Amino acid sequence: MRVSEYTPTIGIETHVQLKTKTKLFAAVDNDARQAPPNTLISHICVGMPGALPVLNEAAIELCARAAVALGTEPQKFSYFERKHYFYPDLPKGYQITQYETPIIAGGHLHIEVNGTKKCVRIERANLEEDAGKNTHPAGADYSLVDFNRAGTPLLEIVSMPDIHSAAEAKAYARELWLAMKYAGVTDGDLYHGHVRFDVNVSVSENPDRLGIRSEIKNLNSFRSVEAAVDYEIKRQTELQKKGQPVVQETRGWDEAKQKSLAQRSKEEAQDYRYMPEPDIPPIELDDDYIKKTKTKMPSLPNDLRMKFEKLDLPQGLIESLLDNPQVSSFMSRIMANKYISIKDARRIANWLAIDVQSLVNLGKISWDTAKLSEKALTMVSHMLDDNKINSTTAKNIVFEIVVVGGDPNEIARIRDWLQVSDEAEIEKIVAEVIAENPKPAQDVKNGELKAIGFLVGQVMAKSKGQANPEIAKKLIKKQLGL
Repeated sequence: MRVSEYTPTIGIETHVQLKTKTKLFAAVDNDARQAPPNTLISHICVGMPGALPVLNEAAIELCARAAVALGTEPQKFSYFERKHYFYPDLPKGYQITQYETPIIAGGHLHIEVNGTKKCVRIERANLEEDAGKNTHPAGADYSLVDFNRAGTPLLEIVSMPDIHSAAEAKAYARELWLAMKYAGVTDGDLYHGHVRFDVNVSVSENPDRLGIRSEIKNLNSFRSVEAAVDYEIKRQTELQKKGQPVVQETRGWDEAKQKSLAQRSKEEAQDYRYMPEPDIPPIELDDDYIKKTKTKMPSLPNDLRMKFEKLDLPQGLIESLLDNPQVSSFMSRIMANKYISIKDARRIANWLAIDVQSLVNLGKISWDTAKLSEKALTMVSHMLDDNKINSTTAKNIVFEIVVVGGDPNEIARIRDWLQVSDEAEIEKIVAEVIAENPKPAQDVKNGELKAIGFLVGQVMAKSKGQANPEIAKKLIKKQLGL
């Protein structure tokens, strides 16, 4: 994308919270979502004198999986360093991270925007500990610090500056989120900041030279990534058109105002005075370790996309299935079942991605508690084909199955949802409807066949939705002499 004669370039640094039980260097619970402030800390987390960190092996395993998900391998040799800076949420005065030798070097992700496919290269990904969290109570003249998050393992994934529009930035952020979730690296809880995006945006008149960049930090939704990049491109373009300089700085994103705000000047690597971490030995991985990691990898988003494309589904529906690994895993099992037809699988995919997802969006059900039964949902599809139920009833039965479970035939019987296909019974209802609605009936006889939909609706109402609508339509035409 170009804004008139200006070329935007975007790089994204993503902080992925690893799904370990304990923190990176301390045997302290790693899930702080429901914990009161400063209850998940130890002498290691806050850097008390004499505290010695011990590396969590599970974090290394997750980093190795992340490397494979990014189309590469973990580095056989890497080590930690201390990154020095002073801020209230960093009690040690330094962060343990990787700089010279990260655990992942290289990689790539494929994205698609408006039908155009693109490869975004990964520069590096380093393992590091998180800092605490500053909070600023409204109306107060002080700030508070919660150290629960201090020491949480993060994988910082840095893209190359291969992104050139807000839409591409959004697509990359979502694809990276999907890749890390499916690889089992993170639970991907965006609301609680388990995946956070820092976007670096520059705009240049010369497409062969990068402009001065600004960094917008701590974005935790794909929509915010897109909006922040779009705003920053426009802001920097306007400055350059007016002949004003773009300042290299860190900016925050105001979601309510949909604009970025200056926070502080952007530091360079030399400002952090990196030095080797003396208390943690280097990480060394052998060929067998890397090979075992590859063999244990689950299906990744692109594998599942290609599988779901066989159902001839719209791309948007496929992406909706991919948003939740539980749903896509279930659909993968459906497609692997030789007793379930492509037609049934396609119908089930639509029910889950559209109808059940609407319940999830409304907060009426959670995918974590949904009862997904291959047998039950396939039975509903067969009942629909056999004209035992109509499409609306089928969705209602699907809702009951997913929420509480049960046998579809029994649900339909108890709810009195079984469709009536007895022509003699429907014929009586049709005769009543025609007698009660002479004008629409005459309209149909005069050739206004659109009116037949009204009559069919009246038959469905009288039968409490149980009449087979196709049979009803046929009998209406018959009784009206058409």
